[in-house]
Amino acid sequence: MTKDILQKSAEAPAVLLDHTVKVSKKAVKTLPNGKVGKKTREYWNTLGPGLTTGAAGQDPSGIATYSQTGAQYGFHFLWLAAWLYPLDANLESMCARIGLVTGKGLAANIRSFFSRRTLYVCALLLFVANAINIGADLGAMAKAAQLLNPRLNFSWLVVGFTVLTLSLQIFTPYVKYAKYLKWLAFVLIAYVFSAIMAHLDWHTVLAHSITPHIRFVKEDFIILCAILGTTISPYLFFWQTSQEVEEEILRGKKTIKLRQSLTSKREIRAMRVDVWSGMFFSEAVMYFIIAACGGILYAHGITDIKTSAQAAEALKPFAGNATYLLFAVGIIGSGLLAIPVLAGASSYTIAESFHWREGLYRKLGQASAFYGIIMISVLIGLAINFLNIDPIKALIYAAVINGLIAPVIMTLILLISGNKKIMGKWVNGPISSLVGWLTTGAMTIAGLAAIYALIS
Repeated sequence: MTKDILQKSAEAPAVLLDHTVKVSKKAVKTLPNGKVGKKTREYWNTLGPGLTTGAAGQDPSGIATYSQTGAQYGFHFLWLAAWLYPLDANLESMCARIGLVTGKGLAANIRSFFSRRTLYVCALLLFVANAINIGADLGAMAKAAQLLNPRLNFSWLVVGFTVLTLSLQIFTPYVKYAKYLKWLAFVLIAYVFSAIMAHLDWHTVLAHSITPHIRFVKEDFIILCAILGTTISPYLFFWQTSQEVEEEILRGKKTIKLRQSLTSKREIRAMRVDVWSGMFFSEAVMYFIIAACGGILYAHGITDIKTSAQAAEALKPFAGNATYLLFAVGIIGSGLLAIPVLAGASSYTIAESFHWREGLYRKLGQASAFYGIIMISVLIGLAINFLNIDPIKALIYAAVINGLIAPVIMTLILLISGNKKIMGKWVNGPISSLVGWLTTGAMTIAGLAAIYALIS
């Protein structure tokens, strides 16, 4: 019996993944004329690490944060999506450019040009925060699967999702694995449709979409820091940089020297299209989740939402089965996308910090320590679900950790991407630098304010 449950829990996400890939491919191939324009095909082929990174930022923990924001504050924080978009895209573009030009991941660059002690501390804290997030995401995926089929056992579901995510990341060739992640991003469109099908008052929604609304109270600072920490998260910086390196290796640029000398305007332009598209997709998902929960849950006085699964259940009586199912499927799909990114970011960071052989393009036997960190991260996340640890409190601690290290990492990113000796002609422009430093300042203030609010 237990074997059957485990097999079903492990197979269900795989079926979802295959179905998502097939439906998404069909959507791209099929237009009213039955043909895909050349520009559309070229645009799709341009998308890669930027799209994956943007989508991975909307993990089940992030979905819970946005759901809670909408339920407690209505449309009050909708404006953040539009304002965070250029800030987030600017920073991720810097990370991608660092990877393209230097041929090394972010941690490897920090190790080369700054204090290793600083890097080791940041790597350790990042590992802890990511492991907590992985645990929360595994639990959220299991709860979402139970929404689809209440007879499924939570414990076996968590184990099944753990086995599935590790198997895909460790044993699937990178070329195929990267394509899966790219197509899987389309699962998040479920949240766009969930908001559209909820029949919101879009005139009111749009009225709250641009103009900032900030009250200088404790609760607003905490939720603001939570949103910033979820959207502009340190693990995404490391993943974005390393994925650009992996993509270049697939194109045949095997040495650092070769990658540096052959970085072209065309590659930089394609990278920017990819990153800005991915970040737009990410902020759009955030926007529609807050809108759906604000327009339905907040409007009906349902404000005590702590998890993404609770948000899906609360939406059902008011928005119907379609919105409920879309929310649940989105949780599972986003977890399948985000957990490998969280574990991979930790592994890249630690492996590069200690100069170990790393890279998803390598096989398990070629980079055993690198894959070992991935396994340890996910297994710690698995254990969290069986240790009676309060997932909400754990995520608060993870948010505090990210709030502490994010400004440090962002400062190092700005110093590396702004150094002409390292970046050559691809150094930051004045506007990019200004926006980057303003973003870092805002993250620092928000983080300190939230920490003060939590301890006061």
